[in-house]
Amino acid sequence: MARKRKGRDISGWLVIDKPAGITSTSVVNKVKWAMDAKKAGHAGTLDPEATGVLAVALGEATKTVPYITDALKAYRFTVRLGQATNTDDAEGEVIAESPNRPTDDQIKDALGQFVGDIEQVPPKFSAVKIDGQRAYKLARDGQDVDIAARPLWVEELVMTDRIDEDHVILEMICGKGGYVRSIARDLGVALGCHGHVLKLRRLWSGPFNAADGISLDLLDQHAKTTELDQYLRPLEDGLTDLPELRCPADAAAKLRNGNPGMVFAADVEYGDEAWVSHDGHAVAVGVYKAGQLHPSRVFNN
Repeated sequence: MARKRKGRDISGWLVIDKPAGITSTSVVNKVKWAMDAKKAGHAGTLDPEATGVLAVALGEATKTVPYITDALKAYRFTVRLGQATNTDDAEGEVIAESPNRPTDDQIKDALGQFVGDIEQVPPKFSAVKIDGQRAYKLARDGQDVDIAARPLWVEELVMTDRIDEDHVILEMICGKGGYVRSIARDLGVALGCHGHVLKLRRLWSGPFNAADGISLDLLDQHAKTTELDQYLRPLEDGLTDLPELRCPADAAAKLRNGNPGMVFAADVEYGDEAWVSHDGHAVAVGVYKAGQLHPSRVFNN
């Protein structure tokens, strides 16, 4: 007999404003403990020294994680010009230096080549898997890491401030799988001066904003109490990028059992992915076909 999982049957999203110096996995474990939740996961890893939005899904909301992972995200980051590091951020060793310093106009002109559909090579010290092993583990062992370029959509990349000749602040909006460290590295190459990320903050991820996130201090303060429940956002927030359909009670029962159910549809076409609700609660995600939703994920909330 399978062991019964301990914790509360609680579902929703808790948005954390992650501080520097802690891994995303550690934050998830801390939230799970503080909320006494049976199940938890996050949508989009932040490097340990990065700060900002880390959206933690609890319970049934973990089924909506892929839709937040796929959503657009915004970052503000400081690039240190004149130096390249082996990790492409300030945690690594300096492996190259240059006395060259671009002008503001040269930086702005160079940013254009990193907007739109681009090909990006992830950092060698990253969680990308190579033959079943994480790249950062291979790199730490001194092995030569060859990572293939992968596509990335960059919605926007702008310079917001030039602190001094060595430091520039950029803001970027991008899709799934973007590495800010790679942008800094490749920008430095394009400018002929090298570069790496000095500071990084995720401003928002899909519908979740850093301004709405709670601190780990607050999490600790109210740990193991229902005080934290007031900060919990509904699991439906993880589905905002999909069209919402509605259904009657009998269809909701069918859908929750994994069967197609009748839905009321307006702005969807045959074959579109959508989610369906009944009485304001998510019932299922699936594909719309001729008046019915064929579920791929169902919610038991």
